[in-house]
Amino acid sequence: MSDENPRAWMRLPSGRRLDLVNPDPDAWDDTDLATRLARTYRWGGESTWQRPLSVAQHSLLVLEIRRQTAPVPLSPHEALQELLHDAEEGFLGFDCISPLKQILGDSFRRLENRLADAIWTRYDVAPWSQSGYALHKQADRVAAASEAVHCVGWSRQEVVEVLGITAQILEVDPLVRRWGGHPWEPWAADVAAERFHAVLRELRRTAN
Repeated sequence: MSDENPRAWMRLPSGRRLDLVNPDPDAWDDTDLATRLARTYRWGGESTWQRPLSVAQHSLLVLEIRRQTAPVPLSPHEALQELLHDAEEGFLGFDCISPLKQILGDSFRRLENRLADAIWTRYDVAPWSQSGYALHKQADRVAAASEAVHCVGWSRQEVVEVLGITAQILEVDPLVRRWGGHPWEPWAADVAAERFHAVLRELRRTAN
């Protein structure tokens, strides 16, 4: 390997491999993505529960918030956008918060964007519309504010004053309506992977 042709291979749960620098959209299968997202944690792995919150569970939370607040049902394509909005983090192995991304700079941003592009190409997801992205960000911020309080232990005042998130903090966990369980409790990795994979499989089926 030369500096002009860098490679960064990752072995995947299926035994396949992915070059993080030059990602091939056909390099992984759906279970690889679901498993990696279930093993990648938000909030630096910090949690007030026995286990941290996975990106897989967060992705399903954002999708559920959008579904429950949308004036009309989301199309399968719109739902895929929500489900996959942080999917590159599963291959990177961590959820990089926005202020840290600014410090890491353009090289990290390019790496992140290449992975995201490969994922959206693989699942035939078109770029956000301006209005669609605005609705997504609103749901994402609501999810973040709610997770910060109910999963991580930030106070409501700290969410605003320290984290700078002014979105609504939900009291009712939107995921409980569909999946049951204890409100706001992070799921075990195998549970998060199975649920993410099931939703991904269903959305891919209905989008075709």
